[in-house]
Formats: sequence, C-alpha cells, structure tokens
Amino acid sequence: MRKLNLLLFAIVIGIVSLSAQMFEPVKWKFSSKNIDDSTVELIFNATIEKGWHLYSMKLPEDGPLPTQFIFESKKGATLEGSVVAKSKLIEEYDKIFEMTLGYYNSSASFSQKIKFNPERGYKVDGYIKFQSCNDEACINGEAPFSFELKGKKTLADEPAAAVTNDGAIAVTDTAQVVVEVGDAVSSSSTGDIFAPALDKLDKYNKEAGSTSATAGRSLVWIFFMGMLGGLIALITPCVWPVIPMTVSFFLKRSGENKAQARKDAILYGLGIVIIYVLLGLLITLIFGPNALNALSTNAIFNVFLFVLLIVFAISFFGVFEITLPASWSSKMDAKASSTTGFISIFFMSFVLVIVSFSCTGPIIGFLLVNVTSGGLWAPMLGMLGFAIALAIPFSFFAFFPSLLKSMPKSGGWLNTVKVVLAFIELAFALKFLSVADLAYGWGILDREVFLVLWIVIFALLGFYLLGKLRFPHDDEEDRVSIPKFFLATISLAFAIYMIPGLWGAPLKAVSAFSPPMNTQDFTMYENHLEAHYSDYELGMAAAKVQKKPVVVDFSGFGCVNCRKMEAAVWTDNKVHDKLKNDFILISLMVDDKTPLPEVIEVEENGTKRKLRTLGDKYSYIQRHRFGANAQPFYVILDENGDPMAGSYAFSESVDDFLKFLDFGMRNYKEKNK
Repeated sequence: MRKLNLLLFAIVIGIVSLSAQMFEPVKWKFSSKNIDDSTVELIFNATIEKGWHLYSMKLPEDGPLPTQFIFESKKGATLEGSVVAKSKLIEEYDKIFEMTLGYYNSSASFSQKIKFNPERGYKVDGYIKFQSCNDEACINGEAPFSFELKGKKTLADEPAAAVTNDGAIAVTDTAQVVVEVGDAVSSSSTGDIFAPALDKLDKYNKEAGSTSATAGRSLVWIFFMGMLGGLIALITPCVWPVIPMTVSFFLKRSGENKAQARKDAILYGLGIVIIYVLLGLLITLIFGPNALNALSTNAIFNVFLFVLLIVFAISFFGVFEITLPASWSSKMDAKASSTTGFISIFFMSFVLVIVSFSCTGPIIGFLLVNVTSGGLWAPMLGMLGFAIALAIPFSFFAFFPSLLKSMPKSGGWLNTVKVVLAFIELAFALKFLSVADLAYGWGILDREVFLVLWIVIFALLGFYLLGKLRFPHDDEEDRVSIPKFFLATISLAFAIYMIPGLWGAPLKAVSAFSPPMNTQDFTMYENHLEAHYSDYELGMAAAKVQKKPVVVDFSGFGCVNCRKMEAAVWTDNKVHDKLKNDFILISLMVDDKTPLPEVIEVEENGTKRKLRTLGDKYSYIQRHRFGANAQPFYVILDENGDPMAGSYAFSESVDDFLKFLDFGMRNYKEKNK
C-alpha cells in the first residue's frame, strides 16, 4: 500500500511535467569526426542533470521509453550499421517498473557511422526520442539534429528515409521541404500560407473591434470554479471532521482570550491560502501559460488524465485509499508543536493540506488541467479561489463558536459525497479519452458511445442516491433523505435528457464535453453545420473557383469552447445560413496527429523546428500568421488569403458573431467591386 501511495502521488505531481517542455533535464550536443575520405562518425553527446537519468536504446517490453535515433532524410549518405552507445551502461532493478533497466547518469555518448561520396557531400537530418526520469517524475523529450558537408558537386534529391536505431528503414516518396520565417513555401501546393498577416488583422480589429480579449472573463470564471472546488472539498470526509476539532483547539489554546483565538484562526486560514497560491505560482513559473494551453489539446496528456481520473474514481468508490506518506504529516505536526506564533500556525495549515490530500488531490488536479484558457494568472487564481473557500469556515466558526453545535455531525453522508464525486470523475475521464481518440483517429469513442456511457453513469448515480446501489463503505439506510431524493431526480433527469442525442439532437448542455457531431453515425437533426473543408489548401482553391470569402476556424478535438461555439452559435438559423451559403468554412484542427506527406522545417523564435503533423502545421499558421495560439479563433480571408476582418475568439453572442461575418463580407464585396 505504501508503494501504491507513493506512486499515485508521483503521478499527481507529474501531471503537467509529462507534456511540458519548459524544463529539459537532458541537453544534446552534436559533432562529427572524419574516419577516412569517405567515412564520417556522427557523434551525439548528452549532458544529464544531477538526479536524472537517460534510458538505454534497448529496454524490455512494458518498461519506460528507450532512447531512439530516427533518421528522417539522408542525402548522399549511407548508414553503416546502427547507432552505437559509447558510454558505460548502468543496469539495476527498478522497483516501480519491476524489471532490470539500463540507463546513463551524468552523461552519455552515441555514434553512427555513415559512408558518402566526397565529390557530392552529404546531408543527414533526424531527431532523437528519449525519456529521462528522476525519483519523482519522467519527462519525454525530442532533440532534432542535422549534419551536412558540402561536396564539389550539387547533391541530387534522394527519397527521404526514416531510420530508427534498430536499423529499420522506411523510405517515402517525398523529400523534406525547408521553410524560413516570413518566406513563402516553395511548393505550389502550399502557396504563401505562412506569410504573416498581423498588420492587416490589427487594422480591422481597430476598425470593428475584436472579441479576442476574453481573458478577463475567463479569469473570473476560473476563480469561481476554484471556489466551487474548495466548497466541494469542505464536505469530504478528509476536511469536514477537521473543522470543529481545529477551531476547538484554537479556543482551548487561547484560554479565555477569544481575541487571540480569532487571530489564530485567521492566521490558520491565511496559511491555507498561502500554501495553495504558492502551488499555483510554482506551476505557472515552471511551465508558463503556453505550455498550459498546449496541454488542453495534447493527446498523450489526455490519455494520462483519463487513467488518472479512473484511478481517483476507484479510490473514491472505496477500493483503496490514496494518501501521502504518514511521516510527512508527523514531521509537520512535530514542527508545529515546537514553534510559536505564525510559523506554528503555518505548519498546522500544512498538516491539513497533507492529511486531506486523498480528498482534495483529485479536485485540485481536475481544476488545474481545466485552467489552460486563463493564461499566466490562471493556476494562481484557481488555487486562490479553492483556498479561500477551504479556509473561510475555520475563521468563521472561531468568531462564532456557538454555531459549531449546529454543524452536521460526521457520518455516512460524507462517504456519499465521495461516491458522488467518483461518478463525476468517471464521466469527465471519458472527456479526456475522447480528445486523444479524435486526435489520433482511433474511432473508439464516437458521439453515440460517449453519450451511452454518460447516460449509464448518471443513471447509476441516480439509483445510488435512491439507495438501490451500495459500495463497501456505505451504511444501510431504511429511508431516502430529501436532499438525496432531489439530487437523484436531477441525475436521472439529466440521463433522460441525453437520450435524444443518440439520434442526433444537439444537446447544448453537454456539447462542450461530447465528441463533435461529425462523429455521429446516425442523425435525424438537419440543422447541424459541418465545415466545407478540413484542409486549408483545398478550401482556398474552392474559394477561388466559387469566388467566395473564407472563414477559417482554428479549432481542436480537445477544445471545449470550440464545441460550445458550434452548439450555441453555429446552430442559429442566420449564422448557419451565412456560413453554409455565403462563405467557405474551413476548420483546422491544431491537435490533428495525421502525419504530413512532407516534413516542413521552420524557424520560430530563433529556433528551428519541424512540422510533422497536420496539427503542427495549422498551429504554426495560427501562431506565426495571425499571432494567436488559443482556440477557438476565427479569421475571414479572401480567396488570396488576405484578411477581410479582425479576429474573433470565444464569445457565445450570436449578434457579435453575425456582426463579425457581415463586416468581413462587406469588406470583401468592396474590394471586389
């Protein structure tokens, strides 16, 4: 059980670190060494941060990710054998993976020999995929490399090849395309889709205004969602029984001095707020707003969250308990007893945070992964709202101790709260699985399957509240309380509400969480709008033929607000008719994992990077061309790709969206008079 507790805690604190690229424990340097006139040794040197290790190239199945060398293209070069490790390999039994693993500490060196024609030279491109771990977390990394030697003659183009470290070669029919920032793509199929258009976009934004500045509203929403999470945490078995005990302790500690007792309770609440806000600040400083925004549409991260929420739900059902090591709370408790003043009160607050982790951990984790739209301040404001809601009762009852007697006593109702939260965790876990399913095109969770599972989950929740289901820690009850009856009614009604969605009803209340309508196999709903194109170049070509302006919808499979816009705004009759008949609607998914037929190399913020998937390409267009990286994001273009209006971001106002469309159409018609 102790191992399980430590492992689950490591999973929780590693939620963000699995996908973020802000911290790099392994840094790579590349060099080459001539062996003879036609043979070169490519050298890959890794410097590893203290406390971290890099795994070897060959590991057992079901273990961590091995270090892999992928050679994407090779011109004028032939690989001699495979990549060879030159550093001493450490092999030890790993208790977590329960197998013997090989890894490197401090540094590692690898090499690959190639043969080439000195008259022609060579060019080799690729990247390294690797995983580095310490005692608490693992981080997946990717390091691109490029080796080139110019010969006396020009290199002829050769088919691109992908080569892994085990020597397998996959030859493709297309060569790599290189693109510099601000330059047009040299292929006729891509045109000038990367050319920046910020000046024209800003001009129209000033003329007609833009709805892209919705951060203030998002931050307010995040703060209140944090408070809601704190209020839910209050009525869990880990927190509720602690309130009267803590307040009574302050009153007894201060004797007859009620003013001192109130002061201690206020400081105790302040300590809780400081701890949680510091946690939000730490997350912000380490990962930054861009990384947090990227997490909301990252498929691998969403699969991880799906598994994590399932584990939390099983724990809440009573199968096992997730707790931090008991020694942590013991040490903090001893520290609180040995100090005085605010320091003593602060350590008492820390004890509450630790002992209540099994109930507050899932709520905090769910809160943090849903604050990616609030930018830099989102985690701090979310944690501030959570901490304020959690701290208020301790100070309130210190001022009015007589009200402690009227508090509901701890009992079976607290376990009911945990089970209800378990059902909700299950429902939201499916949302995260849906994001990964859509991004990778697995097709395992279309809209009907998702809705069926939600209907079953909320129906079972209703039956549980009516006493028809019982779990290990539930008490037997002869009668159903009035609150349970009303909650059961709401849950069962919600389940029935979703049933028409199986035949295509839009279900606006759940549209932000369910897969998009285009995954529905059967629908009787006729007013649903689908994009004319999901490919930028095809959509622009159609616009030239039909002589219509284009609405480009930068969206994402995991974008909650995108689904809200489609359900609340696109279904309006006027909006529907305009988008369907007057414009060419192109939806670009920035988290689409479909590989590009040609790898595109770009330079962004002084660093070269490669666009390997459709999502990479469309995300880069949005960032570089239109200066935005959040979805949904809409722009209106003419058939040549020039902006006809300002940008439009998330706003569920039908009137505002209609004004945006009309403004773009008016400018388009004036330009083409």
